[in-house]
Amino acid sequence: MKHGFFDMISREAFERLLLGFPRLGTEAVSLYSASGRILAEPLVAEHDWPLTDRSCMDGFAVNARDAFGASESNPAYLECVAELSVEEEPVITLERGECARISTGGSLPAGADAVVMVEHTLSMEGGTVEIHKAAAPGLNVMRRGEDARAGATALEAGTPLRAQEVGMAAALGFETLSVGLRPRVGILSTGDELVPVADTPRPGQVRDVNSSALAAMSETCGASCTCYGITPDDLDSLTEALKRSVAENDVTLLSGGSSIGVRDYTVAAIEALPESSLLAHGVAISPGKPAILGRVGERAVLGLPGQVASAQVVMAVLVQPFLRHLQGHAAAYERAGWACVHAEMARNVASKQGREDYVRVRLEEREGMPPLAHPVLGKSGLLRTMLRAEGLAVIPADAEGLYKDALIKILSI
Repeated sequence: MKHGFFDMISREAFERLLLGFPRLGTEAVSLYSASGRILAEPLVAEHDWPLTDRSCMDGFAVNARDAFGASESNPAYLECVAELSVEEEPVITLERGECARISTGGSLPAGADAVVMVEHTLSMEGGTVEIHKAAAPGLNVMRRGEDARAGATALEAGTPLRAQEVGMAAALGFETLSVGLRPRVGILSTGDELVPVADTPRPGQVRDVNSSALAAMSETCGASCTCYGITPDDLDSLTEALKRSVAENDVTLLSGGSSIGVRDYTVAAIEALPESSLLAHGVAISPGKPAILGRVGERAVLGLPGQVASAQVVMAVLVQPFLRHLQGHAAAYERAGWACVHAEMARNVASKQGREDYVRVRLEEREGMPPLAHPVLGKSGLLRTMLRAEGLAVIPADAEGLYKDALIKILSI
């Protein structure tokens, strides 16, 4: 069956097809192995955290009313009645005009609602403390349950686990976490012009760049990768290689063979497999228009352009979020949560309406101003455009380009 780009779909429609693939299963991992994974089940606190009202600073626990209006020129004078231990819960109650010495992390005694830093005090003879700074309720105090309340959800399912989330889990006493399984990604490169990285190419040949680059981009999203090497440009070889990868992986990435040239067999190879269907051939983005999406059972097959810059843009825009979705990321394609910076365009950039353009840019930092975004222009087969680029400026499909000085969001890559 012949396929062209007559059914080219929008990037949003392509994303919806990807979101139709079911998420993978879950597994329990040690807290020390959880960073970079996606939380599979809500983390519900079994107790308040902090357990008590605690001091954020070394200083004196006070009732804020007793330090109202205090300053260097008009200090307040309080009587220190105790030195509190971090390890013990206080048994005293502060009366008006009293304070207690407290260390960072110590629990506040009854009657206290603020902590004055030791730097803003002067201890005098007889236990009197001179307060040089006004206090308000809650000053330098971590309230009981301020991080998490008993019975409440501290972390939602679908949350990417960074050091911050791992720290919260540790604080709440979780030694293991339920996370999404890592996607298994198989990577195939096609093309008679390709040679292994260790070989010396002759004129007309190029080393296989995409296998290693796509594996690296997949692994940054938590995937485990298997590279199957270079597959010859014939239907039987490609079908057998694809069959093996689909059997062994959750996702297969096939670079090259996604255009409509006479030697491009990706679509035919997908359709030759049992329980297969072609979901899309062509997406309205540039670079990356000839991307293919197929389904074999519950496994995804993505045909990426052979040109290296095009393949990497498609990976950043469509495939990396897909790998996060498979692990249970709650908002993998919601760009509000993507790493980005705001910058001004350094020059006008034209675009063809009807497609979403991803312009590689480098950023020039400026003192007190948004950085300047300089387009990194070049052919999609040139590696230097990706080497120099620090992000992608997005030109909407209904726009004719971006104007110089326009303030835009740059997607980090």
